[in-house]
Amino acid sequence: MTITVPLTELRPKLPEVMDRISKYFDRCVVTRHGKPEAVILSEEDYESLLETLDILSDQKLMKDIKKAQDELRKGKGMPWEKVKKKLGYV
Repeated sequence: MTITVPLTELRPKLPEVMDRISKYFDRCVVTRHGKPEAVILSEEDYESLLETLDILSDQKLMKDIKKAQDELRKGKGMPWEKVKKKLGYV
């Protein structure tokens, strides 16, 4: 969930905001003069966003992902049990 807090109210609410961010992965939009200026989010959310951006910006990886999705749609996938056996996990 995203909460919005004016900058003038953030300081006294910061412990509560941080608790919500760490416990519930909420995000906090900080406004100044009624306009959004910044976002506070968990470190885990931040790292996830960076990783997603890295993946989306890698043209070769995106091409490989789309190819794999097409193959799965065409029934060319391999059952998970077979994959585990092939990799030596079973």
